Amino acid sequence: MKYLYYPGCSLEGTAVEYDRSTRALFQALGVELVELEGWTCCGASAAEAESELLSFALPARNLAIAESMDDAIGDILVPCSACYLNLKRAAEETQKDPDLLNRVNEALEPEGLKLKGKKRVRHLLDVLAVDIGADGLAGHIHSKMTNFSAAPYYGCQCLRPYAVFDDPEIPTSMEPLILATGAKVHKWHMAAKCCGASLMNIQPEIAQEMVAAILAGANGADAIVTVCPMCQMNLEGYQNQISRAAHKDLHRSILYLPQFLGLAMGIDHKNLSLEMNLSRVSNFM
Repeated sequence: MKYLYYPGCSLEGTAVEYDRSTRALFQALGVELVELEGWTCCGASAAEAESELLSFALPARNLAIAESMDDAIGDILVPCSACYLNLKRAAEETQKDPDLLNRVNEALEPEGLKLKGKKRVRHLLDVLAVDIGADGLAGHIHSKMTNFSAAPYYGCQCLRPYAVFDDPEIPTSMEPLILATGAKVHKWHMAAKCCGASLMNIQPEIAQEMVAAILAGANGADAIVTVCPMCQMNLEGYQNQISRAAHKDLHRSILYLPQFLGLAMGIDHKNLSLEMNLSRVSNFM
């Protein structure tokens, strides 16, 4: 089994541990990740403010690169939820709008690239939940997590607006994977709530209230498990300030899903880069 792999900028910067744990997890599963050759930024959240065309051309460039690579390699696997949303949007909208596709391809022409719509964009969670599944994961579990409970946190962008593999209002796709490790699923109502995203930079008091509600909802869980670098940063990076403002201890362990699954598979915590997490994760090391 092979996938084209688009890591995106965050996984080379603030979320290196997400990249390393994803690679380690899929290697242990016997799945090959083939990184896109010469990939570039998908535009993140800034491109659309500059130019609508740019917001499509940047992710489309990466899709066109994927199409130029070996046809035998499968779908494009994207761990970052924001990157997934941008690539998915470009793929969907250019297929529905021939004029947009023509304008995008005109922008790509100087590089000799052309978008044809041949490759499917998949979120990491989609691949793990649908292609691997709990049954496929079970045979690789070596360190049962029976003493742990995990609160699955999906955030917004991996399920909205494209409800491809789960219900965006009541998501459950992470639960069978957590249960396959022997851990318990923490039952809560915050799994699909927004963490505030970039509001943390421009209106931190609002975003911190949103994060505080999520952290409070995870009371009793050993960890919140995420699949988004921005969610991970917001949930991890401001726990001291949020706890002080709330006048209670809201410190929680925050793990990326590949880290949590990798621990259950017996992958060394160093290969999962657990020491790079900002929250307290010593109980998992």
